[in-house]
Amino acid sequence: MATSNDIRNGLCIKYNHDIYKVVEFLHVKPGKGPAFVRTKLKSVTTGKVLDNTFSAGHKIEDIRVETHKFQFLYEDGEFFHFMNVEDYTQIRLTENALDMPKLLKEGEVVTIQINTEDNMPLSVDMPASVILEITQTEPGLKGNTATNATKPATTETGYEVNVPLFINEGDKIRIETDKGTYKERIKE
Repeated sequence: MATSNDIRNGLCIKYNHDIYKVVEFLHVKPGKGPAFVRTKLKSVTTGKVLDNTFSAGHKIEDIRVETHKFQFLYEDGEFFHFMNVEDYTQIRLTENALDMPKLLKEGEVVTIQINTEDNMPLSVDMPASVILEITQTEPGLKGNTATNATKPATTETGYEVNVPLFINEGDKIRIETDKGTYKERIKE
């Protein structure tokens, strides 16, 4: 049994007869009154996100999890298939278990948290950034690097992202997975 002081990003807890993963948290100590923790929780079964506030010292039931590295194999429309890189066992997950499914490229290695009680996968942690190739965008023009103007572009996985005007089809870019935004162009 943990307390609200142990809350951190990625912690899985039992709350309201469901399992939630802490997506965001903020410890607040107001000048008057007791401290509290403001959280954003994501259900690992439904994908629904809810805001909740825990008072200081509030008891929470944390879930013991193990993390394993898995390689993304393919998507068949309904499920995403992964293979454990250590023992080659395969699992499949629904789309709501993933935070950014459109950023997954075949062969990408992710970390999956698994509940030790029933061996059920709880959540998928993506790497901090992914490198994807641009497959469709308007042509870029030389000299369009001074402004912060952007244009829409589609990546090889079908993800749409706003990129600077100088990015062309065939360019490889780095995308931050937590925000889903363009970070930089990759030079080859």
